[in-house]
Amino acid sequence: MKLRFSLLLMGLCIAWSAISNTYRLFPENWWVGMKWNQVQVIIRNQESGIGQANVQLQYPGVRIQKVHRFSNANYVAVDLLIAPTAQPGKVPIRITQNGKTEKVDFVLKPRRKGNGTLFAQGVNSADLMYLIMPDRFANGDESNDRIPGMLDQTLNRDTVFNRHGGDLQGITQNLSYFNKMGVTALWLNPVLINDMKDRTEHGYAFTDHYRIDPRLGGEEAYHQLIQSAHAKGLKIIQDAVYNHVGTQHILFKDQPDSSWFNRWPSFTQTSYKDQVLFDPYASEKDKKIMSDGWFVRAMPDWNHRNKHVEIFLIQHAIWTVEEFGIDGWRIDTYAYNDLEFMNRCNAALYKEYPKLTLFGETWVHGVVNQAFFCENNLQIPFKSNLQATTDFQTLLYGIQPALNEPFGWTEGVNKLYITLTQDLLYKDPMQQVIFLDNHDIPRFYSVVGKDLKKYKMAMAWLMTCRGIPQLYYGNEVLMEGFTSPNDGYVRKDFPGGWKGDQKNAFTGSGLTAEEKDMQDYIAKLAHFRKQSTAITRGKMLQFVPKDGLYVYFRYDNNQVLMCVMNTSAKDMNVQFSDYAEMTKNFQKGTDIISNEQIGTVFSIPAMTMKVIELKK
Repeated sequence: MKLRFSLLLMGLCIAWSAISNTYRLFPENWWVGMKWNQVQVIIRNQESGIGQANVQLQYPGVRIQKVHRFSNANYVAVDLLIAPTAQPGKVPIRITQNGKTEKVDFVLKPRRKGNGTLFAQGVNSADLMYLIMPDRFANGDESNDRIPGMLDQTLNRDTVFNRHGGDLQGITQNLSYFNKMGVTALWLNPVLINDMKDRTEHGYAFTDHYRIDPRLGGEEAYHQLIQSAHAKGLKIIQDAVYNHVGTQHILFKDQPDSSWFNRWPSFTQTSYKDQVLFDPYASEKDKKIMSDGWFVRAMPDWNHRNKHVEIFLIQHAIWTVEEFGIDGWRIDTYAYNDLEFMNRCNAALYKEYPKLTLFGETWVHGVVNQAFFCENNLQIPFKSNLQATTDFQTLLYGIQPALNEPFGWTEGVNKLYITLTQDLLYKDPMQQVIFLDNHDIPRFYSVVGKDLKKYKMAMAWLMTCRGIPQLYYGNEVLMEGFTSPNDGYVRKDFPGGWKGDQKNAFTGSGLTAEEKDMQDYIAKLAHFRKQSTAITRGKMLQFVPKDGLYVYFRYDNNQVLMCVMNTSAKDMNVQFSDYAEMTKNFQKGTDIISNEQIGTVFSIPAMTMKVIELKK
């Protein structure tokens, strides 16, 4: 009898498990003690439907406030209120329809410890970020290169179009390299699963918000990376995409109703005209096309005015910080989101994680355009609460022309100077993320014609200008490439990330003399920067450029740095007395790279930058 009962119980457990697996919850868990304690759980059951089911639960401190139903009977949304008295455990949600009751568990977890100190720390001007495309950095686990059942089965390092096999374990195995280079934070291109048919190496077409891509190692590998990175003093920035998803996303393929995505009579692409969002004379038609038009055909555009969509995206952002312990967000295609929605999303994250930082991609043209999307001093009706942007202005209209254009009244390095004069538009320009290149634009070494002098000048500027500097993987070993004929050419493999690579940037094996020199140069700049109070916490003062010579200072009460850029084709003489406002109390200085002692009058070679620590 006891055996029969045990077998019956085992059979019921197996049957129960099979039943429970037909349900999918978004999210599957939450935490006790969260400020966001009204959680909307979307429940999906494609096999038998759930739209007309009766949904109940009994758990101390948790109650159902409302059940939402959709035109698609595969879904319901359940609003849960989690009281401060609720304890961790499995919350049984009972679903009854057609006289049959089934149970799915919603899990409550204890909160992660260390908010703002061990995770959600944010980044600031004391940090140096390093941008990585995981598929192209290092292959630490060859077993996940292809995952059966996924749509993209390519694996070919001979083409930039296919996957190459890099993963999160490959990054974890090389964390000491970033310490060696003076890096303090890693920003990864998206890690969420994007189960699309092709071009999946970049990760920007999500197909499930609650799954880490198994080709990168899945959830376990991501947890391990973040835990290991934090142990080595490295922060993690995750790439967020609120504007769109991939066409294979579960909520697009099987939509709760027709209002979850922006719809048009025929395919309508965004105009990419960010100006209409702040243009006082703009038409509503142009605004709608800009914000509601799809980015590309393969990326459906979320309708942020749908309250369920808003809650889904905000909850996922909070869930990710608490689940994985990331330190901040880089937000993709920020300008194309509904900006009122973004303010609400940002505010929810700031409330839960006061030290968390957010910066948005704003690939726009003009400082006013860029300032509009972040915290600014503009007197306008809409006020963004985004802390900062990726500063395309100092790149496209600053350092690029400074090194590639002849000097003129508004040309050459004057463009860099003029761009920085407009920092008065930002609430906090020190939070702006400055960079030379990334995964979408030509590599800077190619932009300057593989001129090592220009490239070193650019790196010295990047490490000393105001803001938070960001390197792109391979900058330090002179990786090159243009986005024509395809952006894959700026996403080549990091040397040494795969077995059998003849060149290994992690160890230095096979690097040319120029590559080793650049790697050492950047590491020295980065380590000096980490210890420099003038750069990490200080102020900036600049002088009007003359004949291609641009001088600015970084300073605080403890340190004064004189940054001298000679962008002309001839050597230039520099005198402390011309900059007495900052140099009057100093008689000498030290070149931070060469350790050369600098007097009050010195010569600087053509196309050279010196960073001089002034001494009394």
